[in-house]
Amino acid sequence: MAALVKAVNAKIRANPMLNYVCSTHFWGPVSNFGIPVAAVLDTQKSPDLISGQMTGALCIYSMTFMRYSLAVTPKNYLLFACHFVNECAQLTQGYRYLSYHNWGGKEKLDLEKGVEAAKEKVGKVEDKVNAVSK
Repeated sequence: MAALVKAVNAKIRANPMLNYVCSTHFWGPVSNFGIPVAAVLDTQKSPDLISGQMTGALCIYSMTFMRYSLAVTPKNYLLFACHFVNECAQLTQGYRYLSYHNWGGKEKLDLEKGVEAAKEKVGKVEDKVNAVSK
């Protein structure tokens, strides 16, 4: 059995593409892509759900591993791409966080909600007036 495993491993390692797909240089970034995918999907959610501290930590994490991916030999461009996407998504989230909490976004959203509520009340009053006048 050990000879069979050794032969299969030698066959895989002889093919450069299969050798790459069976390495941690490939599977590390692939398994790590869940973080940037989640971050990109989170850009569609409400900005009041964003954690400023976590966004900052993930920015530092992604910058660190972008640097690491280019420092190892051979360079791991797939890992770089993974963390580049995450860095962009986290910077977007950071901007949304600051815009909502520090630059008046919360007040603007509250004002828009108030205007919508007032329009609904005016519509109800118009409906009552129209019902009475008929």
